[in-house]
Amino acid sequence: MSSASIPAFGVGTFRLAGQAAIDSVRNALEVGYRAVDTAQIYGNEAEVGQAIAESAVPRDAVFVTTKVWTDHLAGDRLIPSLKESLRKLRTDRVDLALIHWPSPGGAVPLAESLGALAEARAQGLTRLVGVSNFTVALLEEAIGIAGAGAGAIATNQVELSPYLQNRRLAAFAKAQGIHLTSYMTLAYGKVLKDPVIGRIAAAHGATPAQVALAWALRQGCSVIPSSTRRENLASNLQALRLTLSEADMAAIAALDRNERQADPEGLAPAWD
Repeated sequence: MSSASIPAFGVGTFRLAGQAAIDSVRNALEVGYRAVDTAQIYGNEAEVGQAIAESAVPRDAVFVTTKVWTDHLAGDRLIPSLKESLRKLRTDRVDLALIHWPSPGGAVPLAESLGALAEARAQGLTRLVGVSNFTVALLEEAIGIAGAGAGAIATNQVELSPYLQNRRLAAFAKAQGIHLTSYMTLAYGKVLKDPVIGRIAAAHGATPAQVALAWALRQGCSVIPSSTRRENLASNLQALRLTLSEADMAAIAALDRNERQADPEGLAPAWD
């Protein structure tokens, strides 16, 4: 575990639909994953739920994360939407529920959404609560409302890759005891072609994907890479066994170019 409660390694399901989502989650569980990340907006909670239900792995052994969409952040909508997610996921609770994106334009006050999330946790609909795509300013606001540390905000799930190292946010979160979960750690595959990553991979007899994932893990982040190929799922998981040197980490640190892959117009906050 990379924090007290959140597994270091999970499988992501962004952009996976239908049978591809079922197969990916099934294969991931079969090769050893025990955490699955989905979201209301992905439109695949039912498929994820089916794959987990049909797996030989007991539900209690799988850490399930879903994310509440911006349309459902109002105090009277969040819990009903989460109950619908649970129905699709075929479970009575998730392990982690996140605010997927900050309310666009602050239309729903953060205190309202965090209050509803806290109530969802009190009702046993989720074990942990957290946020996603929150900047330092938004985290400060959230901490002012809910408090700091894993008990109040279990994680901030953010884009983090060798090309977007988000150092100010990472340092702030660490200082506040808030765990980071890295998404798009491979920058949509762009870092797999990076010559520096390639050289480090070759030196370790590893794949470029394993190097990028090990880099994030070394910094204490959780990672949630996705793949539709069973062999890639199994290979990515081996990043847990890869130890990068200080020289490796320094070489990757130099790759930072503040290149963001996820920056949706109308949703994205004012990034750090």
